[in-house]
Amino acid sequence: MQGVRHFLLALQFFTRIPVTGGLAQWVGYSPAMLRASAGHFPGVGWVVGAVGALVLWGALRVLPGGALGALVAAAFSTLATVWLTGAFHEDGMADTADGLGGAVTRERALAIMKDSRIGTYGAAALVLVLALKLALLALLAQERGAAVAAAVLLAGHVLSRFAPLLLMRALPYVGDADGSKSKPLADAVPRGGVLVGILWSIPALALMVLALGAFNTVAAALLWALALLGMKRLLARRLQGFTGDTLGATQQACEVAMLLGAVLVWPA
Repeated sequence: MQGVRHFLLALQFFTRIPVTGGLAQWVGYSPAMLRASAGHFPGVGWVVGAVGALVLWGALRVLPGGALGALVAAAFSTLATVWLTGAFHEDGMADTADGLGGAVTRERALAIMKDSRIGTYGAAALVLVLALKLALLALLAQERGAAVAAAVLLAGHVLSRFAPLLLMRALPYVGDADGSKSKPLADAVPRGGVLVGILWSIPALALMVLALGAFNTVAAALLWALALLGMKRLLARRLQGFTGDTLGATQQACEVAMLLGAVLVWPA
């Protein structure tokens, strides 16, 4: 039952879904518990992805066909997932872009990332990432159908949330541990947490294979890995570690990378 408590804590931390009353008392809270719940990040992706997939599939069923209808359906789906997570990861992407784009020194970058105001780099990154999500989802729905698009969206939410676990194992925490919501995550994720994340992620990978076939699954996996390695190298060079914001940015980068892999075609 400890695993269920950790999952519910992760769900409460990373979404708007309330865990209240007697259930909240049963779940409990401590920094050690939140750190242990990190392995359930991909499990949260199953919940968020399921909501987004249902909205996407339903919208595609009732909206007029064509590229514009698919784009509107993708917009509704993205809106649902952004609302459900409180734009948690999108905010991390914007703050990371502002910090890395608007500063030369490590110290200045970290200071900018703590600022709640959004700057030019953050706004540009947010617009581009959201635009890519909408365009790629709409293209996938147009080319492969509603069911495949919904399945890929669901799997992408799960697998993109596995990437931050590996980043947390590879790099030290360099954020403001005293003032950050992610303070309990400052210590490295235990190996057991990574194993839990793998167990959540294996069914999502199998779903990708069933929905897309071998070529696009391999393409999505390779681009996911490149996005993760690129973020790791960038953060190691610029910050010498990760912050809570950069975990959100990594999730967003890996999600877009997987959607891109899903729509690639074998060159003639």
